[in-house]
Amino acid sequence: MFVKHLVSNFVPSMKLSSLSTPNGLQIGDILKQARIFSSPDVLEYSKLTNDSNPLHFDSECARNAGFEDRLVPGMLVASLFPRIIASHFPGAVYVSQSLQFKLPVYIGEEIIGEVQAINIREIKKKHIVKFSTKCFKYGNQLVLDGEAMAILPSLAVEQEQSMG
Repeated sequence: MFVKHLVSNFVPSMKLSSLSTPNGLQIGDILKQARIFSSPDVLEYSKLTNDSNPLHFDSECARNAGFEDRLVPGMLVASLFPRIIASHFPGAVYVSQSLQFKLPVYIGEEIIGEVQAINIREIKKKHIVKFSTKCFKYGNQLVLDGEAMAILPSLAVEQEQSMG
C-alpha cells in the first residue's frame, strides 16, 4: 500500500512521497492533499456558484446560527476529491459522489482530503474505481465522509499535474 501526498500551493510544508507500488493503483491505496481555504477562495466559489449564503460571509450571522465563525462551503471542501483523482489520473471521468457533512470547516483551517481505492473493476480496457472519500481537520477530526466512483483510463499513478 502506498500513501501519496498531493501538495497544494496553500500548504507548502507537506512533502510529496514517492510511489512505492510499481503496478499502479491497488485496493487500499490512499492519495491525500492538504488545503487551507481562504476568504478569497470562498468569494471566488460564491461568484462561480451564486451561493451567497451569509454563513460564508458574515461572522455574526454564523455565530447566531451556532458556529464559531464563517464557514467554508461544504461543496468547496468536497472539491478536493476530484482534484486529487484528476491530478493523478489525467482523463479520469468522475461518475458519482456521496457526501456526509460531519463537522463545520472554518476559513483558515488546514483540511486534509483523502481518497482510498476500495474497489477496482476493469471493463473494456477502462478501470472503474470506487473510492472512500474523507476530509479531516486537526489531523483526525472527520469533517466530510463519502464515496466516489471514477472511470480511470489507466491505473498508473502519475505525479501531481498542475491544476492552475
